[in-house]
Amino acid sequence: MAEQNTLEENKELIRRWFEEVWNKGRADAIAEMMAEDAVAHGLSDDAAKPLRGPQGFLPFHAQFREAFPNIEVIVEDQIAEGDRVTTRCSVRGKHAGDSLGFAATQAPVEFTGVSITRIRDGKIVEAWNNFDFMKMYRELGAI
Repeated sequence: MAEQNTLEENKELIRRWFEEVWNKGRADAIAEMMAEDAVAHGLSDDAAKPLRGPQGFLPFHAQFREAFPNIEVIVEDQIAEGDRVTTRCSVRGKHAGDSLGFAATQAPVEFTGVSITRIRDGKIVEAWNNFDFMKMYRELGAI
């Protein structure tokens, strides 16, 4: 029973992450939920250089929230086992900012993604992210 509670707590942490950090845009929530030594794979331009800790994640967050100030991440499904939570998401927004390296298109985007997150002591310590950014860039006419 205690393990089941931990699994549910871990799933709730990740739901809270998407709600607070992304949907509400609370940059201060990143350090609340992410460990200092955390590693986020799949979000940087260089796969060999993942984002590290809240300070490494903040520029990515700022860039994405500026590009999509009304972003909405919907948690569609979650599976928890041990210290990991897998979350399948849908992402929606309107490209209203210039931070992606080209002028805002005002185009809507809708794409999906999966994140596998490892949790230790109630904080995110590692995440493997696979979001369909190719679809997003196609919807924006960038590719």
